[in-house]
Amino acid sequence: MKKQGLVFVVCGPSGSGKSTLVGGLLRDRQLRKRLVKSVSFTTRPKRCGEKEGKDYFFIGNKVFKARLSAKKILEWTRYLGYYYGTPREFVEEHLRKGRNIILCLDFRGVLQLKRILPRSTVTIFILPPSVAALRPRIRERCHLTKEGEIRQRLRLAKRELALAPKFDYRLRNKNLKQTTKALKKIILGEIGAAA
Repeated sequence: MKKQGLVFVVCGPSGSGKSTLVGGLLRDRQLRKRLVKSVSFTTRPKRCGEKEGKDYFFIGNKVFKARLSAKKILEWTRYLGYYYGTPREFVEEHLRKGRNIILCLDFRGVLQLKRILPRSTVTIFILPPSVAALRPRIRERCHLTKEGEIRQRLRLAKRELALAPKFDYRLRNKNLKQTTKALKKIILGEIGAAA
């Protein structure tokens, strides 16, 4: 019988580099066939350069709530006024087939997933080089990001950083190449341990 896959949950404050790191792992030759990305639903508007079905499934509040009522969302959260959720069927199907999944979530989502799939979930927190380094990173993602949203994300970041010790692994993203390498090592180690 095939072993159930693992869910790797990458979390960290806005601008910590989570999405960039996950993107790098999904292009890696060793991990490409061993890891699949779960694409979340969100009610927030698309940012510069984001693609439907690749970065998120962009849906309205009504559709999100209908999927939530129909239990089609595994875990969900509300972040800065927008809803985010993980498609239940995608995760359950891949785990049954023994495939490993990677996704980015906020802390509340991590807690929900850890409660729902306690033996399959591996949590990884990405720390920024410093809180001061977050402001330019958040702004660089999209020049249309409003100053009020940047301040709000920085306030949230300080609270999120205090929760880092609760994670299975913590990585400080000072150098993207080195952090990607360290993240890959964690994932390969966990996949090997589960095999």
